[in-house]
Amino acid sequence: MAEINPTQLFQLMGAWQKFTANHPKFPKFLKAVAAEGIQEQTIIEVSVTTPEGKTYCSNLKITQDDLDLLEQFKHIS
Repeated sequence: MAEINPTQLFQLMGAWQKFTANHPKFPKFLKAVAAEGIQEQTIIEVSVTTPEGKTYCSNLKITQDDLDLLEQFKHIS
């Protein structure tokens, strides 16, 4: 994995704070999901609706490789 530039990390943290201020329910949702624990075979579905009303929807079934990647993200400091 590539090294993380401290300046970029700082900028990302600021952007995340702004995002969570604009969308306070989303971090609560993530915490609830994390508390239950995402397991292998969990299905994650994402739906996006444009201002014009067009909807895009996709889903994925979590694999062990996905869980390994999520674990790596947890340890980024």
